Amino acid sequence: MTMTTHDLAGFVAQANEAVQQEEQRLNAADAKLGDGDTGSMLRRVLAAMAKVDVAGAAGLSEAAMALAQAAMKETGSSLGTLVATAAMTFAKEAKAAGNRIEADDMGRVVSAMCDAVASRGRAATGDKTVIDSLDAIARALSAGPATLAGAERAARDALDAFRALPCKVGRARMFPEKSTGADDPGMLAIALLLAQGPRAEA
Repeated sequence: MTMTTHDLAGFVAQANEAVQQEEQRLNAADAKLGDGDTGSMLRRVLAAMAKVDVAGAAGLSEAAMALAQAAMKETGSSLGTLVATAAMTFAKEAKAAGNRIEADDMGRVVSAMCDAVASRGRAATGDKTVIDSLDAIARALSAGPATLAGAERAARDALDAFRALPCKVGRARMFPEKSTGADDPGMLAIALLLAQGPRAEA
């Protein structure tokens, strides 16, 4: 099944709705390890992205690039920059594929997004960051079936797998006792924003 700009618009709208409901939960998770503003920052970024006429774009590449530009204008935070980086990478992958992204292509696309985010964020798999979530999602989509439900399961499994480990990058690395047993806010955000149906406990 070929992804359309309407599919991308629907995903952004769903994520925007989810973050409005989960803002305080994400802020609380971030307060244990950082500034306590992950939820508020993502709410602003996704609200800006939701205003983009994604469905009316000429193609997936143009739509994703417009989303990246909207994200960059709305944030100065590191996580917001990574959101923009991921969207920009999706745009490049879509352009290279002639604006035709099939479900079976998503493992490769998410893997490219993971690599770009890792480079921009100067982190690697195993550091307990969003990179670990993206890596898990990419592997799950590549193994199939390439569905949003599969991506959600992979994100939740990664969140569970890393919870007992310490963060190895960012401010949290200086206080390993605080990050051990706590969810990384970025990883939690990915799991929550991919959740289908009623918001569930992560």
